[in-house]
Amino acid sequence: MLQQMNHYTPITDRKLRLALVGCGRIAANHFGAMKTHADNIELVDVCDVNPVALGAAVLLTSAKGHTQLADLLKNTTADLVVLTTPSGLHPQQTVDIAKAGIHVMTEKPMATRWQDGLRMVKACDDAGVRLFVVKQNRRNATLQLLKQAVEQGRFGRIYNVALNVFWTRPQDYYDQGNGWRGSWEFDGGAFMNQASHYIDLLNWIIGPVESVMSYTGTLARDIEAEDSGVAAIKWRSGAMGTLNVSMLTYPKNLEGSITILGEKGTVRVGGVAVNEIQHWQFADERPEDGEIKNASYATTSVYGFGHPLYYGNVIQTLRGEAQAETDGRSGLKSLELLIALYRSARDGTRVSLPLEC
Repeated sequence: MLQQMNHYTPITDRKLRLALVGCGRIAANHFGAMKTHADNIELVDVCDVNPVALGAAVLLTSAKGHTQLADLLKNTTADLVVLTTPSGLHPQQTVDIAKAGIHVMTEKPMATRWQDGLRMVKACDDAGVRLFVVKQNRRNATLQLLKQAVEQGRFGRIYNVALNVFWTRPQDYYDQGNGWRGSWEFDGGAFMNQASHYIDLLNWIIGPVESVMSYTGTLARDIEAEDSGVAAIKWRSGAMGTLNVSMLTYPKNLEGSITILGEKGTVRVGGVAVNEIQHWQFADERPEDGEIKNASYATTSVYGFGHPLYYGNVIQTLRGEAQAETDGRSGLKSLELLIALYRSARDGTRVSLPLEC
């Protein structure tokens, strides 16, 4: 893996200046998160090739508008550029931003190809800038408690893990993207796009994966990539599990869940987006068990409410006050698992990790 380089200068004497590229669906979450941190950051530039989306973003934020990233980079005073563009555009955009000496935050997935992810990390290292990969679901209170329980060893040996993402994406969702949604070059399918945050949990919470065996299918939607996929997973610890993803759930999003069966504990975090702790039982009792009810929350959004918390860590990192929770290397771990799942489905074989660089 690439050697980590950290030689950037913390910004401590003023507000952090941000630019955002890609004013589509997910940008609204970022604008909202920025607003909650208005005392520490200011949005100075926005960019989109779509004049309607760009105009709406300029009206909302009062930031300067650009139709091309190259124009933005020539004129911006931003310390950090946020990429909410189609995933396949992230690699080259990251390289261009890094060469301009500006930090980068990219939405998930950081890239759609393994070598592109490696290229992004190297470009930021070479330029002495930071690369952040958005994994806001990690900040969900439900998952923070689950992660803590695993780290405390409360499960004992973990035997089995089941991760389900049963959502729906109708054909008109894919058609809105003018051809990029569901394409291999720019987006990927149910694994790469919709289930990306969940697949991230398999490594972040359970630990390093040894191997995967997967199947994917395009069963109902008119797209290049998959609308459905399943996988069997084995971890280095010996734990085994399943991944079950569908964007064809009738008639609406049903479930985003993770269930862990261990030697001394059983937990299920479910709801539409891992927002409810539905079962929590361990051989021991601890004070944090009293936080279970308060950790669950109601939501109709699959995005959760983690973006403001994620931005908080980015601000602290650029101020030199904290370490990045999900930097480029952390993003590579989930990208590696995604690529392994796709290679297994493509070749009809079990794929071992780590992948060869």
